[in-house]
Amino acid sequence: MTRNRYSRRAFLLKSAGVAAATSAVPYFVWSQSQPGGQPPNDQLRIGCVGVGNQGSIDAAEHARFGRIVAVCDVDANRAEAARYDRRIGQGTAEAYADYRRLLDRKDIDVVSVVTPDHWHVKIAIEALQAGKHVFCQKPLTLTLEEAQAVRDACRKYSDRVFMVGTQQRAGADFLRAVNMVQKGLLGDIRQIRVGLGGCPTGGPFSKLAPPQDLDWNAWQGQTSKVAYIKQRCHYTFRWWYEYSGGKFTDWGAHHVDIATWAIGYDRPGMGPIEIDGADAKHAVPFRNGFPTVDDCYNTAYDFAVKCKFAHGLEMTVTSRGDNGILFEGTKGRIFVNRGRLTGKPIEEHWDAGQFTDADVARLFKGKPHLEDHKANFYQCVREGGLPVSDVFSHLQSINTCHLCAIAARLGRTIHWNPKVEKMVGDVQAATFAAHTPRRGFEIPRV
Repeated sequence: MTRNRYSRRAFLLKSAGVAAATSAVPYFVWSQSQPGGQPPNDQLRIGCVGVGNQGSIDAAEHARFGRIVAVCDVDANRAEAARYDRRIGQGTAEAYADYRRLLDRKDIDVVSVVTPDHWHVKIAIEALQAGKHVFCQKPLTLTLEEAQAVRDACRKYSDRVFMVGTQQRAGADFLRAVNMVQKGLLGDIRQIRVGLGGCPTGGPFSKLAPPQDLDWNAWQGQTSKVAYIKQRCHYTFRWWYEYSGGKFTDWGAHHVDIATWAIGYDRPGMGPIEIDGADAKHAVPFRNGFPTVDDCYNTAYDFAVKCKFAHGLEMTVTSRGDNGILFEGTKGRIFVNRGRLTGKPIEEHWDAGQFTDADVARLFKGKPHLEDHKANFYQCVREGGLPVSDVFSHLQSINTCHLCAIAARLGRTIHWNPKVEKMVGDVQAATFAAHTPRRGFEIPRV
């Protein structure tokens, strides 16, 4: 196995190269000019659906690799702001309230989906059907059943690139940790602790008339129609099980994903078989897994959910302790998060843990360079191949996140067959695998 230029000094220099817009996490650098050296008149044309907080950050990053010709948001203020933002629409992009008008445009090559979680799969599948490459933010799905729908669509439209926005897969420290685990430098992994932090508590909140510039009916999409509450909308939607999974899917989509990737449980048919949610607390009363009030945040704020796997490995997903991932193996343990990578094996195995050409190819699915997240996406758009954060492996980890949330909501142990993706012997738990979308907002099945 030939070692390449990724020395310790080069690794550290690269690690300081590009900071993610939402944190100080280092990311590897790839050219910010046109992918593949394409001339300006051959720029990719990009449409951005959802241009709020994260959506505007993502849109500005997409603009490094093409020209944003359309933006869309059900909040008219956000759509107009993105349209005239010098980093995004530059005053020339069209602004839409209905994402279908954006998808109808034949001149758009790439669609970025950065909406609340409950809209991800529907828009992403319809974008594939419209012939677009898709970048969709995490967590990709709202339910276990949605995973099957989007997986089927990606298989059918396999000529289109689909990347999930789990940018930690291109983070220097996370790549280093994954590489060490996969190379066996920690021995057999026996325990993993995934620290996510707890959800905020809040409410009761006031029910108000929705703002004039917000299409509240469209924002709710497939979910049940309810009265407008400011804290249900925009960023804080993630603290309501109706639209998200709280910290289980918010931070879990990052940290559970890294843990799952490192231990090789990101492959089809892999996943936990027993999920114990007895140690979970919600700030509002629950009955049969559902909150009994509708004006307060309702996701778990304190939890330690234990996931057991077929080969004896146990992963605890918890709100307690440091945010990050602790891998414990028979030869040592390491801890990694967005600020540090620590543990005795880091220095003991520095040379053995270096990236070889084969390591890079393995981590980046055949691509020869360590590169930042969106650069990897656009390289795949130009050249083909799976991105570092592909839909198939992401679904394996986000399913674990959903299972944690279901077990926490029920406050007990549930059992899962990862090979067929079904609950085992538990009719009640099985009802949480899917829900019926509101009429007119059904998710396509292909």
